[in-house]
Amino acid sequence: MGTREFTGSPEDGDLRRADSLARQIFSDVANKWAFLIIEALGERTLRFSELRDEVEGVSHKMLTQNLRMLERYGLVERTVYPTVPPRVEYTLTEPGQGLRATVDGMCGWTHQYLGHIEAARRRFDG
Repeated sequence: MGTREFTGSPEDGDLRRADSLARQIFSDVANKWAFLIIEALGERTLRFSELRDEVEGVSHKMLTQNLRMLERYGLVERTVYPTVPPRVEYTLTEPGQGLRATVDGMCGWTHQYLGHIEAARRRFDG
């Protein structure tokens, strides 16, 4: 598929502008459920129930909302098979895999600094 050149206005690409498309995308995608879904999918294809099992604590509603948002942004591909009942599978697209690299980096950062953050929280909380 490949990377496509952005053809909108420069203002739409400016994360600092509250009304920009970039800010809207960033705001929608940068949430814990989206990150955890992207991490769970990795390089695999999963059904809805498998994703729900992988992302512990996510409700049916939140998983559905986040999968729809990720699909809308072209980060997740949803495939429906005409069976009874219908089988639906989710996989990351090329841009989704690109975002996964960032999510993996955040996961690595979390593991690297977990002890530091835990100690800071204890000091702060008294």
